[in-house]
Amino acid sequence: MSIHKNCYFLLILVLNIYALVSGDGVNVTASDSVDTLTQSSPYSPAAAVVLVNSPVFRKPDVDSIFSLNLLSSFPEDEEISVYCSDLLHIFGQRYVTYVNCSVNSARPVKVCQNCYSSYGSLTEIYLKISSDQVVPGNESCRDSILRNDRLMLVYLLYNNLEDIWGKSDCAYCVTKGFHSLTNDTLYFMSFVNQTLTCFEKYKEGNHTELCKSCKKTYRGLNELYSRMETKNPMCIDIEDVMNVTRKLWSKEYNCSFPREETVPVIAVSSFMLFLPIIFYLSSFLHSEQKKRKLIHPKRARSYNTLMNIQDKLS
Repeated sequence: MSIHKNCYFLLILVLNIYALVSGDGVNVTASDSVDTLTQSSPYSPAAAVVLVNSPVFRKPDVDSIFSLNLLSSFPEDEEISVYCSDLLHIFGQRYVTYVNCSVNSARPVKVCQNCYSSYGSLTEIYLKISSDQVVPGNESCRDSILRNDRLMLVYLLYNNLEDIWGKSDCAYCVTKGFHSLTNDTLYFMSFVNQTLTCFEKYKEGNHTELCKSCKKTYRGLNELYSRMETKNPMCIDIEDVMNVTRKLWSKEYNCSFPREETVPVIAVSSFMLFLPIIFYLSSFLHSEQKKRKLIHPKRARSYNTLMNIQDKLS
């Protein structure tokens, strides 16, 4: 009986060794693998071994990775020319330059003064990309860069910056072609510097001296801003620096002066205030004059006198 058991054990051992050599290195039978999977959790080492050797979760080999690299470079080589690719690269560089300039000039606001040159360069390269000009190779960069997909990323990026430039009204402070600031802008900024220099000179100690000494300069700045405001919209740089200057004058240094346009308002208000008094006074004087001109009738005779006259007549 023991001899039969030993033979049976040796037979099973040989079969397992054969399965180990002929398989992928997994020393389990069908029944053993089922038992192992049912008893172990999904995160057990046995399950990990089965998943790794599964054809569904097979790792990509070297050839498949090489194929993916080819696919990732394929659209760039086929859909855009070298010329358009260079324009796109320049656009990216100038876009970053302008964005950095705008962020650094956010407070105090100097976007128009500091960034007009970089915005002009960005506009120039975008016009080349969006033009109908056919580049070497009979290709349009507008079609390959701006209109080749649903997102139109380059168009959206430029359009956002163009919208910011328009809301800033920087076109009223910069000459055409983005060469320099306008003469009015330069003159206004020089006037601002004079006013702020005066503030800086007298800000220590009693602010009464500041209000007295800087009154003329500050009044001239206000008058200049009012004249410019009637001609064109103010760019954000001029508008912001004027607001800051007014805040310093009124809140920081507690200075004030009567504005010339308030004089007519005060005169009209005073006239309207005294108008009822004038009306009633004139009415009273006019009624007194009428009383003086009224003719009074003679006093009527008494009743007894009238009766005597009637008796005599009868």
